[in-house]
Amino acid sequence: MAKLFSGIQPTGAIHIGNYLGAIKNWVALQAKHDSMFCVVNYHAMTVPYDAEKLPQMTLDLAMDLLACGIDPRKSILFIQSDVPEHTELTWILNTITPIGELKRMTQFKDKSTQYPDAINMGLFDYPVLMAADILLYKSEVVPVGEDQVQHLELSREVARRFNNTFCQIFPEPKPLLTPAARIMSLTDPTKKMSKSAGPASYIALNDPPEIIAKKLATAVTDEARKKRADPGTPEKCNIYSLHQYFSSPAEIKKIAEDCRTASIGCLGCKKILANNIIKELAPIQVKRKELAKNPDQIKKILAQGAERARAIAQKNMAEIKTKTGLLL
Repeated sequence: MAKLFSGIQPTGAIHIGNYLGAIKNWVALQAKHDSMFCVVNYHAMTVPYDAEKLPQMTLDLAMDLLACGIDPRKSILFIQSDVPEHTELTWILNTITPIGELKRMTQFKDKSTQYPDAINMGLFDYPVLMAADILLYKSEVVPVGEDQVQHLELSREVARRFNNTFCQIFPEPKPLLTPAARIMSLTDPTKKMSKSAGPASYIALNDPPEIIAKKLATAVTDEARKKRADPGTPEKCNIYSLHQYFSSPAEIKKIAEDCRTASIGCLGCKKILANNIIKELAPIQVKRKELAKNPDQIKKILAQGAERARAIAQKNMAEIKTKTGLLL
């Protein structure tokens, strides 16, 4: 099986954008690939954060992943900072990564605009750390959303540059684009779903049914349709887009037909979606509550995952340090 790596930041409540865009896909992929999933807490330090809350947020994220179906018997689940080779390899890769390449990263530009008073070297160097995360385990495939494609391409370029400079060690990791490439905000469908836009803009995995229904009831649909005052064009509606991931083919077909003929209103369409989201999230929420009763067991799973990851990382770093002249 191909070696797969992916990571996710512990930045608060997981929402359906994270779930559809990454985690649900990971659960399916772990049966097909030699998979490693990492809580990338070093990446979380690149923007302002609360150091006192980070440990609990990291543990909460691990529980979310397990509740969604990440299986430590099939995959390696661990915390990035528990494997120091991640930052060690970052330094080595920094020495062969042109500054010009990093200046072109759109995420650095976006985050710099979002946090103008907190632009730091870690944020600038984020893509090299991401490359180290991936290459450290000689990963061959990486599931990514469209916003991470540019970073993965840099990882491929860094692997190529290292191989040409020192020795053929790293495979060039290939992207596995997630089926749910971009889940949009409930309050502004022109923007990606994000916690930074406030709770009304997303549905969290732990939102109770009444909150899910309330958020969808006030969600923005097709503003252009309101201005045109004509029958619905479901393909342009954010609510209809979410139906693609939570509703059955028969429901989607009927909703499209009813929307075009104005046989169903937005509220009715939203109620169907709310029921389907509630139904899919229910078993995840039940499992999450069970996991929360035994945090020591979660810590044990993460410690075991880190031990397995370190064994791979240490072996590969010995080879890397030999080829780069760092070992006598």
